[in-house]
Amino acid sequence: MTRTLRELIHALPQTYELTGDPDTPISAPVVESDAELRPGGVFVARRGMSVDGHDFIPRALAHGAAAIIGERPRLELPEFDAPYVQVENALEATGFLAAAYHDHPARKLIMIGVTGTDGKTTTSTLIHRILQTYSGDKAGLISTIAAEIGAQSVDTGFHVTTPSAPQIQAFLAEMVAAGMKYAVLEMTSHGLAQGRLNGVDLDAAVLTNITHEHLDYHKTFEAYRAAKGRMFAMLRASSKKPNQPKISVINADDANAEFFAEFTKPHPMIPVSERERIKAVTYGIESAADVRGSDIIHLPGYTQFVVRREDKTDVFHLALVGRFNVYNALAAISVTRALGVSMETIQRGLLSVTAIPGRLERIDEGQPYIALVDFAHTPNALKNALTAARTLTGRRLICVFGCAGLRDREKRRMMPEIAVRLADFSIFTAEDPRTESLAEILATMADAAIKAGGRERATFARVPDRGAAILQACQRAGEGDVVIVCGKGHEQSMCFGVVEYPWDDRTATRAALDAWREGRPMGDLGLPTFGE
Repeated sequence: MTRTLRELIHALPQTYELTGDPDTPISAPVVESDAELRPGGVFVARRGMSVDGHDFIPRALAHGAAAIIGERPRLELPEFDAPYVQVENALEATGFLAAAYHDHPARKLIMIGVTGTDGKTTTSTLIHRILQTYSGDKAGLISTIAAEIGAQSVDTGFHVTTPSAPQIQAFLAEMVAAGMKYAVLEMTSHGLAQGRLNGVDLDAAVLTNITHEHLDYHKTFEAYRAAKGRMFAMLRASSKKPNQPKISVINADDANAEFFAEFTKPHPMIPVSERERIKAVTYGIESAADVRGSDIIHLPGYTQFVVRREDKTDVFHLALVGRFNVYNALAAISVTRALGVSMETIQRGLLSVTAIPGRLERIDEGQPYIALVDFAHTPNALKNALTAARTLTGRRLICVFGCAGLRDREKRRMMPEIAVRLADFSIFTAEDPRTESLAEILATMADAAIKAGGRERATFARVPDRGAAILQACQRAGEGDVVIVCGKGHEQSMCFGVVEYPWDDRTATRAALDAWREGRPMGDLGLPTFGE
């Protein structure tokens, strides 16, 4: 496909200064890395934290860039013949440019965005499966695990959050080409704050919850919450599709529900004809809500609950456990019902989801106890995971987890406190220590556990090597117990220093179970023990 530079920059909401021919043909995608550039494409240069993308302009031109987008004035750059577009914020511009190159694919799909601290992937998956059931498999999904486009699945789980703006627009364009009608997009706070989701026109926005997370990046809870709020601002600003109402879905039990509701409330400055264009739906268990869950029964292997809406009552069964998964299901029910899906189809769609990678995922090697791997890496997610795991046994609960280096330090206090309260024994271990001292991270966690009433070697232990920690948990477990390994879930790597080493908690847990059964050491899994 070929566009002109004029068509791309016309999509920019920010001011720009063009040097060169606006009718320059663009025959390859917009990229942020010169290594990914194809001849005829556009290279976006921006100032980074450690490198300046403008330094790579000569290399991009050598690779055949048809045009350059950048932040520095043209006079500051070496001479070159290609058109140059100076923008104020190249990171914010990239999504709009990529969307224009792909002919705005989100405008040709019914787009559902999902954000929140916990439950985004599960909720996105549930919505996707319901819409697949409803549309005859004409629904796509972009999550932090994978991009699902018809029969194609592209892994996105190598230690990333939301994919880059060019990747998102390319995935959406593939969905359009494949005849998809719906697309579900998991939207992280980093992706929203950095503008990676710009150029996505939303038809529905779904909020799971907002709790303590990512303050290392956002600095304050208010900034973190505001980043999530961008999704609802995008919903209001998105172009309206014919006969397709915009839908806002918010967890009424979340303490920040009203903050997000303000984004979609009618405003006196908005014309009367436009005021009702966003349909607001709430869901919850504790609070009054449009879609309310109740009568929750936790049974081995599944959950039963009642959904009340208006004067109607329906009984649902979910092949996922835990109260938090009832919230995820309620969010999925709320948005798909608002999109016109029948409750019977919603029930069938929900029941078809029997497991989600790295979310309370069972690892079975014939052991006489339950072994689970879960992505829980926030205080609230750990609490939910341990609470759900507790419903699976009347015996002991043993958990393994760590706290990441160069990330939110407050979690190193909060998470051990939760573990001491909810688990019978906890093992603190490595979890992406990066360039921080792993020993110091574990010492901070141990101090927090002791202050919460824990006793080292009696109720918790420090085992720096993650593989050895998982093996020790398996060795401690008896018949009917539950071992849960938290923090990494579906991720495929672990960072020591500045190196991402291959790592999968599910593979490591299987190896530990085999080692436990055979009475041998774990063996070398290829990771350093310490991240000094």
